[in-house]
Amino acid sequence: MVMERFATRDGVDIAYRIDGRGNLPWLVFSNSLATNLSMWDRQVDYLRRHFRILRYDQRGHGGSAVPAEPCTFDLLIDDLVALMDHVAIERAALVGVSMGAVTVLGVAARHPRRVERVLACDGQWVAPPGAAHAWEERIAIACDAGMAALAGPTAARWLTASFMARPSAALDDILHMIAATPAEGFIRCARALQAYDLREEITGIRVPCMLLAGAEDGGLPAVMRRMAEAIPGAAYAEIGEAGHLPNLERPVVFNTRISSFLLGGQAQSMEACA
Repeated sequence: MVMERFATRDGVDIAYRIDGRGNLPWLVFSNSLATNLSMWDRQVDYLRRHFRILRYDQRGHGGSAVPAEPCTFDLLIDDLVALMDHVAIERAALVGVSMGAVTVLGVAARHPRRVERVLACDGQWVAPPGAAHAWEERIAIACDAGMAALAGPTAARWLTASFMARPSAALDDILHMIAATPAEGFIRCARALQAYDLREEITGIRVPCMLLAGAEDGGLPAVMRRMAEAIPGAAYAEIGEAGHLPNLERPVVFNTRISSFLLGGQAQSMEACA
């Protein structure tokens, strides 16, 4: 995998990759906590005929450098805008999951002229009650025992029991991504998730917006449904038999959902050729 790099204003190297022909419209993917840009492989394979695709490792993850200080969503949002500037992307469709979902919603709220449309999957607009304590417990495990100790419990929270029970290359990849995440990178970004509130900004989004949730992701579908009701014109949909990362657990259904939103009428002809 050919990776490129750029440095943010605070000196953090961000790793990124571009796929697709140069004359196609831009699509940007933003990853979740404890993953890397390879989490989007199935989506890139499916959509590269229709988009030029930028994906990157959020700071502290994958090939990106670990920052010296804890992250905030202000920083993560700024990172994505700075990367778009670096690659000379004037406007793009944005897709993110979990931490990446909050990131792309923040960009859409703060920089609407840079966004054609935004799709946020399994993320929420405010840290839920108890988030600070829950993340503190996970941070302590990462500090004391390393990310390998978090891999199994994290995957069990993210994925449905039926997916976890079936040995598969996809499950192995997810476990490896979590375990391979730098512990300090995980900790830095977990700090952003402990306490944030973008509700007022996100309700001001005025670009086409879709919120997508795994139907078995605990209380998150209900939260995302309320978010969609509060964003003018936003659509909401669920993916059955999926938890927190439906793009990895049910990639075929996920790809169909996002292509319908991103491509509109073109999606039907795309599915016929797949």
